[in-house]
Amino acid sequence: MRTRLARLVCVLFLISTFSPAQEMRENQPDRPIGKTVRDQVIQDIVTDLDQSYIYPEVASAMGKHLLSRKAAGAYDAITSSREFAKVLTDDLQSISHDKHLRVFYSYDPLPPMTGGPSAIDLQHMREEMARTNFGFERVEVLPGNVGYLDLRGFVPLELGKDKAVASMRFLSDTDALIIDLRKNGGGSPDMVAFLCSYFFGDRKVHLNDVYWRERNHTDEWWTTPDVPGPKYGNKPVYLLTSPFTFSAAEEFAYDLQNQKRVTIVGETTGGGAHPGGPARLNEHFGLGIPRGRAINPITKTDWEGVGAKPEIAVDSASALKTAQVAAVKQILSHTTDAHHREELKDVIAEIH
Repeated sequence: MRTRLARLVCVLFLISTFSPAQEMRENQPDRPIGKTVRDQVIQDIVTDLDQSYIYPEVASAMGKHLLSRKAAGAYDAITSSREFAKVLTDDLQSISHDKHLRVFYSYDPLPPMTGGPSAIDLQHMREEMARTNFGFERVEVLPGNVGYLDLRGFVPLELGKDKAVASMRFLSDTDALIIDLRKNGGGSPDMVAFLCSYFFGDRKVHLNDVYWRERNHTDEWWTTPDVPGPKYGNKPVYLLTSPFTFSAAEEFAYDLQNQKRVTIVGETTGGGAHPGGPARLNEHFGLGIPRGRAINPITKTDWEGVGAKPEIAVDSASALKTAQVAAVKQILSHTTDAHHREELKDVIAEIH
């Protein structure tokens, strides 16, 4: 069981920042650590950064910082593996300010990270994600015929597509839609592009690019003109955000915002735009290393360090109510039926 969990941690880390992997890491027992292992981990981090981190000059600065700290004895008193991973992460981020870059510790031996996830890994991942309904936490229709989707993660498309399609079918007849990303830590860009496809017409829309340093290659993500079930058309869409909204969840917000297709309500998102995956340092330590950077086709930049900024800035705890009122008011502004208008006014009064 523990070996399976260790593999699952790696697979989840490789594909996304979706929360189950993070929770497993935080709840693990600790292990003692000595000088030999500390030195080996630091040296391997320096090597991996030099070879793979998206910005070579930043990689060099981080490597020099770790080696300088090591020479000064900054790590000599650390005997906890968990603490060592945290301190190294803090030291790396103090130079890079890159929230995707972190050292992680696993109580169970980490498997070799060669190639993609195996068929059995994918099956285990499917089982784990099924317990959270593949991130589709809540789907309902709020008063005023406003759709609401509480989305907790962008799981790999091959695992979550059926839930995505079912959710969008259920919401298709609403007059406005609220997608709640306040507890969404990220995930798969393929799922991002698939869900975005429901909010555009028959033409393909260029959403995002990612440049990968190691391959010197740029991948492109576009919407799909044909999706299962009806598209959402030009109806109003509101996105709820918080500082926890991160990575692919930020991309979803940033892409749609720059296409002027949504209104963001809440707080500025976390600011993590550098995708990557894990590098195995030894049996119990790994490095989450960003190897790419997003390039939006409209802004020619990304949300790294700055996040996606809301059009309606409110405390995230108040974002749902604020978006509900805005959505119903927008529906009201296009409604001519007198009886329906009175119903919508009643809904607004009840929300307040």
